[in-house]
Amino acid sequence: MSELKDIDFKVLIELIRNSKLSDRLLAKKTGVSQPTVTRSRARLEREVIETYTVVPKWEKLGYEILAITLVKSKATLATKTRYSEVRKKGFEWLFKQHCIIMAGGCQGLGINSFMISLHKSFPDYDEFMYKYKLEWGDNIDDVQTIFINLVGRGLLKPLNFKYLADAESPDTACAECYSPRKTKPSLKKSGQTV
Repeated sequence: MSELKDIDFKVLIELIRNSKLSDRLLAKKTGVSQPTVTRSRARLEREVIETYTVVPKWEKLGYEILAITLVKSKATLATKTRYSEVRKKGFEWLFKQHCIIMAGGCQGLGINSFMISLHKSFPDYDEFMYKYKLEWGDNIDDVQTIFINLVGRGLLKPLNFKYLADAESPDTACAECYSPRKTKPSLKKSGQTV
């Protein structure tokens, strides 16, 4: 794996803040030439950036609930053959569920998988879980859900990756959040820390 250069890191931070920036504006913000930024962006897109996307105001799209669902699978899934069968079926099912924005395995509290999903209302979530339990009930021991009200006053800091970029910049980060990079991270493929 190639090493993440300082300019790559600077370009990445600016793109996390605003992925619509042109190479010309990125060059101005990072203090390097436009061709250098173009090469850096191409390298980041090849090795680090999964995709470009937007984070909408969920309530403007009609979504009221973000659900974090924690699942404990039955121990019978531990056999290699059974696990492979269920995993294959699970992938097929997951990618048909457009309300699920992230899912995977996890550890802790006796839980071994999670789903993060968006729903327009509680009845919408309830219908989703009814179908989930019909499809997967034989494979699960327990399901727990945390609900986040996307339209209420309780949401203090909405989801946005710019906060992460700000934490990497000493001039915009709070002292508790900022820790300067001591070592340069490597460009690694999906699932690894960058």
